[in-house]
Amino acid sequence: MRVLLTGHQGYLGTVMAPVLAAAGHEVTGLDSGLFADCLLGPAPADPPGRRVDLRDVTAEDVAGVDAVIHLAALSNDPLGSLAPELTYDINHHASVRLARLARDAGVRRFLYASTCSVYGAAGGGELVGEDAPLRPVTPYAESKVRVEDDLHELADGDFTPVFMRNATAFGFSPRLRADIVLNNLVGHALLSGEVLVVSDGTPWRPLVHAADIARAFTAALTAPREAVHDRAFNVGSEVNNVTVAEIADQVAAAVPGSKVVITGETGADPRSYRVDFSRFRAAVPGFDCEWTVKQGALELADAYRGFGLTREDFEQRFTRLAVLRAASGAGTVDDTLRWRP
Repeated sequence: MRVLLTGHQGYLGTVMAPVLAAAGHEVTGLDSGLFADCLLGPAPADPPGRRVDLRDVTAEDVAGVDAVIHLAALSNDPLGSLAPELTYDINHHASVRLARLARDAGVRRFLYASTCSVYGAAGGGELVGEDAPLRPVTPYAESKVRVEDDLHELADGDFTPVFMRNATAFGFSPRLRADIVLNNLVGHALLSGEVLVVSDGTPWRPLVHAADIARAFTAALTAPREAVHDRAFNVGSEVNNVTVAEIADQVAAAVPGSKVVITGETGADPRSYRVDFSRFRAAVPGFDCEWTVKQGALELADAYRGFGLTREDFEQRFTRLAVLRAASGAGTVDDTLRWRP
């Protein structure tokens, strides 16, 4: 297929592009470039692409494309809470506009990167399936719910949206993010000797490796239409439904000499949920996640050591909010997070 991958210079897109290419697809990218320089180690070989803000995409960008994989977004809860109006403008309105342009251009399949955060305050009792009530507690998660609703209205006999509700990502990417839970805890452990948990450690989190997300999207791209058309799928594995305290213990095991410190200063996080991932396995027989939290912690520790992760980079260059604040302070982006001329 000819695949347009938005966010190809982001944390997930950098991992996904080569997986798609290895499966035989012709990949082109679309990215604002805000995080293109967030590199740890050698720069990857990006697919051909265009640097453009998602809000400024045109019909030309989707012309001749068979499928769109839409990853681009303001991508975490602190960012969304800092600028909720931009989160809705970019994550919601621009995403739906992209989907309309794609449908009108004859794109057949539109894979949307949603999130298990839509379950929000589900608690850790029963496993949460795709038909469970959605209880988003942040602007980021709310924006994902709104896009799913609007894409559902666009679905027809020729246009197949698929809602891929990723668990919380982890694992090494050449364009690193240090502001997601496992990646963050491993960095703290290596740089300070402490696995620092500021919540009370009790919230449940479903985790999934970036490479498993890439494999899931690649599988959904060519799955039979009737198996995936206008459906939501949780992306991850039940084995990686873990509490934050359990994640911390795995990190301490992966970083010898480190110790778990649970301060509890932020109290109990309302985002707590255990997730059922069986629907996607049923829709795409043969698929299952390959990475565990333990393996991911070891991989990250090795990569951080091997590429010489520093505290400054960990806190500034690989934290999305810090990157945008620095760009804004330097005047390279304006108040709408667009590049200045």
